[in-house]
Amino acid sequence: MALNVNDLRNGTFFKEGSNIFLVLTYEHIKTGRGSGNIKLKVRNVRSGAVVEKSFITGARVEDAAVEKKKTQFLYKDGDSFNFMDPSSFEQFSLSDNILGDQAKYLKDGLDVILIVGEGEALGMELPLSLVYTIAETGPGERGNTVSNVYKEATLDNGLSVKVPMFIKVGEKVKIDTRTGEYVERVKN
Repeated sequence: MALNVNDLRNGTFFKEGSNIFLVLTYEHIKTGRGSGNIKLKVRNVRSGAVVEKSFITGARVEDAAVEKKKTQFLYKDGDSFNFMDPSSFEQFSLSDNILGDQAKYLKDGLDVILIVGEGEALGMELPLSLVYTIAETGPGERGNTVSNVYKEATLDNGLSVKVPMFIKVGEKVKIDTRTGEYVERVKN
């Protein structure tokens, strides 16, 4: 099925040849005369490469038949990450270069949404925020705390993040997966 490029938006998948692309940014540019142009920044989901593409208004691209599956992260094996669909027990593998920065948020048993097309895993959607336990951090210093003061902390999955001075080892904190920043302390 063909898609009109005017219908492409952020998060949409389309196919060109054997490559499947995810639209990262969409921009419609209208010049004084003639037809407008559609500028896209897209990621090739197989190679992880980010490129810019432009089309004239009304051009058509092939629709990529992708679906989103709820899966669970199982383990890391070398440079591949393994996931399982809990209902069908089907397993999927994603390489490190496709996951990129998202890989640092994974921990055993984490539920994520996998984007699957043509029988292979193409990408992953993380929840907007995740809860981790503080594994290691410095002492909370007193004084000179007129404004927010942060210190380095290491989480139970090895991720390093800045947290407020009052956070102690063993406490749970919520981390924003889009920015990698501390959101709040989680009460038990």
